[in-house]
Amino acid sequence: MKKITITMLCIFSFGVTAQQKKLQYFRPNDQNGLTIFETSKTDTIVFESLRVRVGGDFAMQFQGINQSNDANNLVELGSDFNLPNANLNIDVQLIDGIRMHLKTYLSSQHHEETWVKGGHIQIDKLLFINSIFLEGLMRYTTITIGLDEFNYGDAHFRRTDNARAIFNPFVGNYIMDSFSTEAFGEITVQNNGLLAVVGITNGKLNQNVVVNDLSDNKPSFYGKLGYDKQLKENLRVRLTGSVYSNQGISTGTWLYGGDRSGSRYYNVLHTLPDVEGNTEGGEFEGRYNPRFKKLTAIQINPFIKFKGLEFFGIYEIALGSNEITTPITDKEGDFTQLAAELVYRFGQQEQFYIAGRYNTVEGQLLTSATEDLKINRLNVGGGWFMSKNIVMKLEYVNQQYKGNGWSGRFTGAEFDGFNIEAAISF
Repeated sequence: MKKITITMLCIFSFGVTAQQKKLQYFRPNDQNGLTIFETSKTDTIVFESLRVRVGGDFAMQFQGINQSNDANNLVELGSDFNLPNANLNIDVQLIDGIRMHLKTYLSSQHHEETWVKGGHIQIDKLLFINSIFLEGLMRYTTITIGLDEFNYGDAHFRRTDNARAIFNPFVGNYIMDSFSTEAFGEITVQNNGLLAVVGITNGKLNQNVVVNDLSDNKPSFYGKLGYDKQLKENLRVRLTGSVYSNQGISTGTWLYGGDRSGSRYYNVLHTLPDVEGNTEGGEFEGRYNPRFKKLTAIQINPFIKFKGLEFFGIYEIALGSNEITTPITDKEGDFTQLAAELVYRFGQQEQFYIAGRYNTVEGQLLTSATEDLKINRLNVGGGWFMSKNIVMKLEYVNQQYKGNGWSGRFTGAEFDGFNIEAAISF
């Protein structure tokens, strides 16, 4: 049944695009949404009545990756197709200035069953409240409430979200992949290029109301300040800084482990059975989660677009503690992530692109440790937008585990090879 659903989604995508409803304050789910971060406060769509927009995403990869480590105990990887990914998106314009979004993962690496990723309500107008003051305030303000991904950093706008791969110039996401779905509420203010976000989440990926010795239910707080301006016709500059903090012992550990769809690189770093038949490895290999119980993270993102040339960067610090009571110096650690991504888009509609990305993570689980953990990744590739809804990508990836802090299967580990991905979003 799942295979039939995915096939029908692909066929449906070719005929549905021209009939899609236009929604207010909405990021297009196609090539037009590439360089959109927060949705604009420009009101370009006239509200007439309730509108329902049904969309979807589909992605399939052909993977050819080799791997090795010092223990020589990793499985041999061949060249073949991965399990396709599929999303179902429902967006509804409820009333003037209020829109609902719901996303369902139909197929993913980690979950065999279909399940709801999340959803939210976005409020850009409060016309049901007769207030001149609020009307003026909402010209610059957006209120978002739901259980979905929240707006920490800018990297989550460019990542692959299960099958929604159309915004990512590569196949893989970042090593420390800041993405989680939690119950949240946030306020965004935009005016003349200035941007401010403040929000709160309950810090939980899996929702429950039980409180015990291992669950303190502390909230996460996050915010963002930035500047995003089209300075000239061919020049756009954006710079933002974000912060996230949770001091609970059972909440806030999901910022780098909240993507339940699985890694983009299938079966890497999986071990052969040992003498007792045990294996190591899961669906999330290739990325890194420090798993601090208490976490404070800061992410700075520059973005520059000059004609067809784009630069996007990440400077991120994750500071954490695994001490349940009062933090102790030798129980704390920190990691730094750096990423530089350069994309050149060309063609009459910028339908072709070539791109390169260098991403590195380095740090220590304990500040008292004398051993470093380091991961380096290089991505080089390109792509072709056959239409605004269909993209073909080719990527070479090389990832190495450096530093003297690794043990077991990670010691001297490396994987490299290519991926070909076809993605459809509408």
